[in-house]
Amino acid sequence: MNNETIQLRNLCIGYQTKHSVKTVAERINGSIRSGELTCLLGANGVGKSTLLRTLSAFQPAIKGDIFISTNEEGEKRKEISSLTDKELSKLIGVVLTEKPDVKNMSVRELVSLGRSPYTGFWGTYTDEDLRIVDEAIEMVGITDLCRRPVHTLSDGERQKVMIAKALAQQTPVIFLDEPTAFLDYPSKVEVLQLLRRISREAGKTIFLSTHDVELALQLADTIWLMSKQETGRQGDKDSGGSPVTIGSPQALAASGDLGRFIERQNIVFDKETLTIRVKK
Repeated sequence: MNNETIQLRNLCIGYQTKHSVKTVAERINGSIRSGELTCLLGANGVGKSTLLRTLSAFQPAIKGDIFISTNEEGEKRKEISSLTDKELSKLIGVVLTEKPDVKNMSVRELVSLGRSPYTGFWGTYTDEDLRIVDEAIEMVGITDLCRRPVHTLSDGERQKVMIAKALAQQTPVIFLDEPTAFLDYPSKVEVLQLLRRISREAGKTIFLSTHDVELALQLADTIWLMSKQETGRQGDKDSGGSPVTIGSPQALAASGDLGRFIERQNIVFDKETLTIRVKK
């Protein structure tokens, strides 16, 4: 059974400017479930990165609530702003687009850093910690890379290492910001297939942003389609509507939401096959 691990209630996201708070999107409601691959789609500038940073507790919400399940059954929930950094580090793993700034570190050493929430002040690894690291490496399929220096890896290999590090952290939730950016097409497919498999085999809640729309439509269980929203108009609490439409790729295709997002003058979306064609 897939549980609702993350719940958003009337979430308002944005950031602090020099003189005020800039609202990017508001009235976001939805749930992210375990055992599923959920992809966040949307045009540049709609607030995808802001939403991911807010969900990851890298920046505070302006208003509203983000609840996270703190047990495997999905019954016990806490608001993420009430959790300490240490508590969050055992619940949420984050894989960013930026390349890790590490020199003279092997793949296994980098993956081992995922155990830091558990190793105590001295960072001493127990046999159990090392077993979990090896399991994460094996699950991602990078055992043959263990001794390689991280700086010698390809972009696709490095992304797998960062996913293994998140797995070694043993969090029920993993957020990823553009995990397929800078990868060639076969590597994009491989990484998304890997994340889909991990969501199922390990029961993880995996939520990622991507611009690889067609791949997401083929591999995601659920799509969060984020659109531009008018915010902050005084006297009109419902202005702009919800910025996020949630559903399976098939449901969003049937409703026309995906067509409105994808189609342009020379771009055609086939809602039956979930494919995109460019007119010549």
